[in-house]
Amino acid sequence: MDVVRERIDGVLTIQLRPFADDRGFFIERFNARAFAAAGIPVAFCQDNHSRSRPGVIRGLHYQTDPAQGKLVGVIRGRIWDVVVDIRPGSPTFGAHVDFELSDENGRLIWMPPGIAHGFCVLGDEPADVLYKVDQPYNRQTEGGILWDDPELAIRWPVATPIVSDRDRALQSFADYRRTPPAFLIPAR
Repeated sequence: MDVVRERIDGVLTIQLRPFADDRGFFIERFNARAFAAAGIPVAFCQDNHSRSRPGVIRGLHYQTDPAQGKLVGVIRGRIWDVVVDIRPGSPTFGAHVDFELSDENGRLIWMPPGIAHGFCVLGDEPADVLYKVDQPYNRQTEGGILWDDPELAIRWPVATPIVSDRDRALQSFADYRRTPPAFLIPAR
């Protein structure tokens, strides 16, 4: 496992090592000892699985109370994954980084609490995204920022995206910046 620290503080790319032969492959997606040794949190409380059709964009979502850290990977298909720093006072506030995650590239993304997350499905096949979270979901404190916000200027690699009505109604980054929520970041 190789770990790369991205330009947004706390965001990590984890490159897993698949063992492949003519039968297929085996990959260890999570190992608490190895993750802890690399400085990646290992106390997760929930695993989530979403399946999305080609061209679907989900996000940009976040949760504030408690704020969630997420470990994201793909077990089928390909996605373009985007993380945005929405922590007021952070030196990279408003910056984003993006990654291709797939069932073949063995890559995971760790995003700490205070990061908005979204993705779009690439190619012609559905994508299954798995993510572990370190805090329980709380519907009352979830939020989001428009996926196509002009200030964030994210270059989504889909020509005609499929976006839910809920995600089309999210706030702009300018509105978020005017009244950012207070993030409850649990002690570790």
